[in-house]
Amino acid sequence: MLTLIVLLIVIGLIVGLIARLLVPGRDPIGIFGTIVLGIVGSFVGGFLEQLIEYHKIEDHLATAGIVGSVIGAIVVLLLIRVTGTERGRWRSRSRRRHWI
Repeated sequence: MLTLIVLLIVIGLIVGLIARLLVPGRDPIGIFGTIVLGIVGSFVGGFLEQLIEYHKIEDHLATAGIVGSVIGAIVVLLLIRVTGTERGRWRSRSRRRHWI
């Protein structure tokens, strides 16, 4: 079990770093955020693979290979940028203030 967790962290870090290198721009998410980005990207890549290849949505979590994980991580990273939910950024619609 410990080996699986360490392997998941290492692969998540590698996938997250590759995704951050492929998408230009600055992302203040740190190393923990990069690991989480890679892990979540793997699940998003598995979901996209099931959706594109088999034209259906599975009811269980599926992971993808390295390429699918990187594609999923890029999708997650772009969604983070679009929604503005990265760390250290706060938006208030009522006050129209932006804090970075």
